Amino acid sequence: MGVRRFLRYFLIGIPIGITIIDTAGGIAKVEGISMQPTLNPDDRYPDFVFLNRWAVRSQEIHRGEIVSVISPKKPSQTLIKRVVGLPGDIISSHGYKADILRIPEGYCWLEGDHLGHSMDSNTFGPVPLGLITGKATFIVWPPTRWQYLYPSMSHHNFPLNIARVSAR
Repeated sequence: MGVRRFLRYFLIGIPIGITIIDTAGGIAKVEGISMQPTLNPDDRYPDFVFLNRWAVRSQEIHRGEIVSVISPKKPSQTLIKRVVGLPGDIISSHGYKADILRIPEGYCWLEGDHLGHSMDSNTFGPVPLGLITGKATFIVWPPTRWQYLYPSMSHHNFPLNIARVSAR
């Protein structure tokens, strides 16, 4: 009787768990140095962040937020980057094929905090908003780094001339 009950709860619990993770969010390990110093300041102890999937579905994406995104170059890979530009913004890139460009509707500009050590929009250009899968809202591990991740544009590597262009 115990095995049968376990299997029943297991078979019911798996789809419910997957639905919760897919809808509400989950935990992701941040690998690499592209988001230093904000994430992974010590390479020996990687940060784990809560990816809020609900926030992407129910709210707008804002400049300065850290998001998870399906890589435009390698769809099997998920990247964690900061939103630097939104549709209509004029961006000064750091090595993209155009030095200055306007972000098209439905796209955003993403960059890592560690300029020059990040595969981001400076490599592959504007990213479709539909590739964003979640917002990194909290560092949940290690315990010494527990904190809310506030939107920020204060890092030195962000373009200085972000300008909002009104749609006409």
